[in-house]
Amino acid sequence: MDDAEGQPPTLTVGTTCERGGERRVALVPETVEELTRLGLKVVIQSGAGGGARLDDEAYFSAGAAVLADAASVYRQADILAAVQPPEPQDIEVLRPGTLVISFLDPGRRPDIVEAAGRRGIILFSFNRVPRITKAQSMDAMSSMSTVSGYKSVLLAADTIGRFFPLLMTAAGTVPPARVIVIGAGVAGLQALATARRLGAVTAACDARPAVREQIQSVGASFIDMSVPMEAEGEGGYAKQLDEEIYRLERDAIRDHVAGADVVITTALVPGAAAPLLIDEAMVSAMKPGSVIVDLASEAGGNCELTVPGQTVTRCEVTILGPTNLPSEVPVHASQMYARNVLTVLKYLVKDGKLEIDPDDEIVRGACFMPAAATPETTGGM
Repeated sequence: MDDAEGQPPTLTVGTTCERGGERRVALVPETVEELTRLGLKVVIQSGAGGGARLDDEAYFSAGAAVLADAASVYRQADILAAVQPPEPQDIEVLRPGTLVISFLDPGRRPDIVEAAGRRGIILFSFNRVPRITKAQSMDAMSSMSTVSGYKSVLLAADTIGRFFPLLMTAAGTVPPARVIVIGAGVAGLQALATARRLGAVTAACDARPAVREQIQSVGASFIDMSVPMEAEGEGGYAKQLDEEIYRLERDAIRDHVAGADVVITTALVPGAAAPLLIDEAMVSAMKPGSVIVDLASEAGGNCELTVPGQTVTRCEVTILGPTNLPSEVPVHASQMYARNVLTVLKYLVKDGKLEIDPDDEIVRGACFMPAAATPETTGGM
């Protein structure tokens, strides 16, 4: 689509309906308005915002063109904003040179990376955004971890069959629930803060001793795992440790897990299976009626008995393996995610052109570019 003579073509940002029960949407009307003010065209598939209670009229009023189907969006989009990555068959429909912004764990979906490379598609993965100061507002992993940490506590409270807070009633005193969180990243800290607000007694452990103050800042006790090595890897994410280290961690928290009413696990390693931190023996030592919420279930789980996507009872302990908690809070999760997408677009679009510098620290970490994508070709879209 050419604009006035002598002017570069207007970049088009598109969003389609998500699949697989995903209720979030990558653009919300507020971010559509901002993108149109930046001189970009926005196209939305009809119904794309339905899961987040956003109707077509809201997008149209914000300045987006509402199209009937995904294929129409694919044909027009220079940039595709999505929550879940497009499947290989979708990539075949996209025009070469299209930029796709979404979550993508390349270690688990190499087929998507391969298909994009063949087709000449550029992938921007939120899973790979480096955790550095200038990329903080692009960190959708942290945004969605906030949602997961919050929702995990509500699931646990709904499952356990007892109160979280200390209650003094005419029928006697009810002691507070004890909640232990394994892994004090964004999800873990949010889980601690939420459980504390519900009145639980909270504690947390992490392989990084440096997070002690963060754990204590949300009113929780710090459980020292005393891991004898650096647990933080490239880009500020956790790194995979030796199995012997994980065994030492299990031994360090075994008694704490046994005394907990609720255990929430959040330990993930990018591109690898989740570390095993709760074995079957630890589950069997827990009190009957206790609850485990395993936020690492999609990567295999931190608990040996977790079944991804299911709730199971083993050794009289209920184990929840949710795989997409942010999708269960779609309104605010979409708002947060859309702001992360907007920040990425503001960073990569300069003067109406898509400029992807392979030497840029954020681009180098987050982008997968086909061999043919050079600064010259990507800068002239």
